[in-house]
Amino acid sequence: QVQLTESGGAMVQSGGSLRLSCALSGHTSSIYLMAWFRQAPGKEREIVAYKTWDIEKTSYTDNTYYSDFVTGRFTISRDNAKNTVYLQMNSLKPEDTAVYYCAGRDVYGLGYDVDEYYYWGQGTQVTVSS
Repeated sequence: QVQLTESGGAMVQSGGSLRLSCALSGHTSSIYLMAWFRQAPGKEREIVAYKTWDIEKTSYTDNTYYSDFVTGRFTISRDNAKNTVYLQMNSLKPEDTAVYYCAGRDVYGLGYDVDEYYYWGQGTQVTVSS
């Protein structure tokens, strides 16, 4: 089992920045891919970005993906020594307001949908005011 704990959510003004953190614990060696999703009120949960967690498991291919709506503004990164994944969010917009979740995939391959990830954190609220 793997436990995920997000932190870093806050209220910021439009144009501001935040860095979200996701701490992994437990059997972290089982994870192939880590992702950030978000869910705004009344909307479905959608993927924001993903990144390979353990490049030794993927023949040293470091897969990274960003959804179009965050490309150029958000950056996903990992620190394996600290068992932490980050999401640096710059140039925030009111439409970025959502609960942000980190998710872990323990099956080889890439994942873009909610049902392709087994482990989930509890979420952290990001609110961007105009």
